[in-house]
Amino acid sequence: MLYDYNTQRKRMVLPEYGRNVQKMVDHIKTIEDRNERNRAAKTIIQIMGNLNPHLRDEGDFKHKLWDHLALIANFELDIDSPYPVPEPTKFVEKPRQVPYKQGNIKFLHYGRVIEMMIEATAEMDESEEKEYLITLIVNQMKKAYVTWNRSQVADEVIINDLKSLSRGMLKVSDNIKILEVKELLPQTKKKSQGKSQNRQQNKHYSKKKGYSRH
Repeated sequence: MLYDYNTQRKRMVLPEYGRNVQKMVDHIKTIEDRNERNRAAKTIIQIMGNLNPHLRDEGDFKHKLWDHLALIANFELDIDSPYPVPEPTKFVEKPRQVPYKQGNIKFLHYGRVIEMMIEATAEMDESEEKEYLITLIVNQMKKAYVTWNRSQVADEVIINDLKSLSRGMLKVSDNIKILEVKELLPQTKKKSQGKSQNRQQNKHYSKKKGYSRH
């Protein structure tokens, strides 16, 4: 007896559409009449759409299905597609490298974004906007500090770290308010003591009366 294993079959380009769709696409490539091929392709597009209804939420739903059809057919399907057939080379080219900023982060708990904000603010002229940004930065620094270190922190530590990161270009004036930790971090709600006390009283009352659940 011969067994037909998936590992022995032709590899599917888009497995989410299933083996039957792959077979149908392979079949219509053998149809000689162009009009019949076009009709068969439209039928397969409808089937593909029914198999992946989540794609309907996307604006280019139909366009995506026709692109997928071209992919499944290995760009060998000669039909009158309502959309331009994508270039095969676009699916094999390597993605562009994301230009991450190189270099070490001086204070890991503050992160790279804070350093970038400090650099940008340090280049600004003195203004109310700059003072407002410094207020946001120092409070975000304090929030990050207590989040990662799980401890209280003196405002002087934050001010000194700001001075270090800005190379002395940013200063915290008297008009800048550094918030308390309880204002920066969400407070955990304490469980109500009333319900637990009632449960204890009920237990005591039940034992006194001789009640039992069993």
